[in-house]
Amino acid sequence: MTPVRIIPEAGRPGRAALWMIGAVLSFSAMAVAGRELASDLDTFEMMTYRSLIGVGIVAALASLRGKLGEIDTRHLGRHAVRNIAHFAGQNLWLASLSLIPLAQVFALEFTSPLWVILLAPLGLGERFTFRRFVVVLCGFLGILIIAQPGVTPVSLGTLTAAGAAVCFALTGIFTKQLTRHASVTCILFYLTSMQLVFGLVCAGYDGDMALPTVATLPGISVIGLGGLVAHFCITTAMTLAPATVVLPVDFARLPVIAIVGMLVYGEAISWSVLLGALLIFGANYVNVVAEARPRR
Repeated sequence: MTPVRIIPEAGRPGRAALWMIGAVLSFSAMAVAGRELASDLDTFEMMTYRSLIGVGIVAALASLRGKLGEIDTRHLGRHAVRNIAHFAGQNLWLASLSLIPLAQVFALEFTSPLWVILLAPLGLGERFTFRRFVVVLCGFLGILIIAQPGVTPVSLGTLTAAGAAVCFALTGIFTKQLTRHASVTCILFYLTSMQLVFGLVCAGYDGDMALPTVATLPGISVIGLGGLVAHFCITTAMTLAPATVVLPVDFARLPVIAIVGMLVYGEAISWSVLLGALLIFGANYVNVVAEARPRR
């Protein structure tokens, strides 16, 4: 029998880059949709409708692929903690979109891996090495360049965007813990269904919840589909190429959203944001390259 030649998945950087372009466009579309909806819906209402769309898509795909049996009730507490962190991060991120320039939101969001490095020793039992200390230090210097405390007042939008990054880091750590016990289908089902409940409670506690209209439905659809599409694109890209290839393309989100902010909303592109973001990206990239090296 003639042996079949298998092309390694890690050797397809071109296809990985195309998938990452899809993620960049999805995240950028979500940001614009979130800002446009801010005048009609609060963040809890946005998250409610986004989660409702997500539940429908996850349940339909799980049913079609015969994976409904993977959804079990084990580790419900861990699912709840993970999804509270993610729900808080998403609401803070959506809030920051209407408070500060879009480029600044995305730049601060890129600090999330740095928070993972700091929190991983507690949540995952990983070592906090000197190299990781230097990486985190450089990343936080980037935050200082962006926020410029002492030069300009630290705005509410800066705090919400930075808080979102911390929540996303916690989400990543709890997700890593859950992947040891639960399937992706199970994680995504509880992600969308629990956050639907959180959204309904937070949006409806005062008895006043805005319903979708013809004007807001397109934006709600973009937010609902954008997150799922973006994360699917990133996951697929990671299977096709190493993180050292994927990460630089992901960073293209910043110049893309900076141009969108300039053209659509007249936002000036700040050199402090670009310089700080470059330092944050450099710290992340050095860490990814170091982690990718084979160990003895």
